[in-house]
Amino acid sequence: MSRPQTTRMFESDFLEWFSRIHPATPFIAWIPVSSYIVYRSVSRHDLPVLGVAGLFFLGVFAWTFAEYVLHRYVFHWTKDTPIGRRIHFLMHGVHHDFPNDKDRLVMPLGFSIPLGVLFYAFYYFTMGLRVGEPFFAGFVIGYLAYDGTHYAVHHFKQTTRIGKWLRRHHMLHHHADHSGGFGVSSPLWDLVFNTMPKAKRQQSQG
Repeated sequence: MSRPQTTRMFESDFLEWFSRIHPATPFIAWIPVSSYIVYRSVSRHDLPVLGVAGLFFLGVFAWTFAEYVLHRYVFHWTKDTPIGRRIHFLMHGVHHDFPNDKDRLVMPLGFSIPLGVLFYAFYYFTMGLRVGEPFFAGFVIGYLAYDGTHYAVHHFKQTTRIGKWLRRHHMLHHHADHSGGFGVSSPLWDLVFNTMPKAKRQQSQG
């Protein structure tokens, strides 16, 4: 008997509808935001164009670290209580239980928008408008690279060496080693923090 590809997350049809998202939606929502912030940063003329570009690419790089931290410490947070199990299921457990559910492979706007507001505010108040905005614009594009990569490795046949490698890296995280492979768009921080996924789970000793 084949395993179901999806499940309900909420009894409410309204909440259930918001738990599902078309894979193009984050790009439609966030590319205009990032583009406008870059345009505004350049048009203020308080930084050279190369300075804006440099901060933008630093923001892309910063996302790779945020992706790793969020995936490792937030999405995989667990607490063995009814509420703890429910929170984990809503945040990420549903994806591990139903990894090929095409409506839940990118981040719903109900989660990405508040998260984006928090990150924007953090960069604005710690870096200031001039530096924080182009940095945040790059951060957004880094996030979109993550969402796009995540959807692609689950639903598209990978034909390039990089694509095949990223798919294998992520599938090991799903099917062999939940304690490794937290980078999806890049394995960089798995290498740095020694959490590359292993082909077989570690067997308990004794």
